[in-house]
Amino acid sequence: MTRQLPYAQMQDVFRRFHAVEPEPKGELEHVNAFTLLVAVALSAQATDAGVNKATRGLFAIADTPAKMLALGEEGLIAHIKTIGLFRNKAKNVIRLSQILIEQFGGQVPSSRAALQSLPGVGRKTANVVLNMWFHHPAQAVDTHIFRIGNRTGICPGRDVETVERAIEDNVPVEWQRHAHHWLILHGRYICTARKPRCGDCLIRDICLYEEKTP
Repeated sequence: MTRQLPYAQMQDVFRRFHAVEPEPKGELEHVNAFTLLVAVALSAQATDAGVNKATRGLFAIADTPAKMLALGEEGLIAHIKTIGLFRNKAKNVIRLSQILIEQFGGQVPSSRAALQSLPGVGRKTANVVLNMWFHHPAQAVDTHIFRIGNRTGICPGRDVETVERAIEDNVPVEWQRHAHHWLILHGRYICTARKPRCGDCLIRDICLYEEKTP
């Protein structure tokens, strides 16, 4: 297991991330809490760019649970058929829209347990919504964060929940609100899976990865 960076170096890592991008943003397009929830649910095993392309037209006509329910499963499929697993995702979105109306007054709940009770909403999706919409320092661990967490020593762990806990336990609290966005973007564009761009990395001198590229 990769060693955990000590506190002083963790502070330095996130100071550098903050200096470059003080307010990192998620790349999924949305107009309210409901469209964010739907976009994140659709993004499983799909790219943000692909989801955005599909949802621009969708959210123009169905930006509430009631409108989504009125659109119906087949109407939703017509918009998202370019996204992987679109039939199952459409079924889940229609079902969660119904549940939001029946159990939550048409509003997206702000608790992790309530969010995870919705069809197609796992812990990662719930954490994204809690972080991006409700500004809770929830940590949504995806493949990028899992990879660089272990590679760099920022948040090592054997599985996504361990990595999530490592962020919560070891990242200084003042950086936790945006921690997962900084890490996702770093993993997506710099610390890539096959050939990390170590020469362009702003934390190269701190990172514990031994096989750095030129």
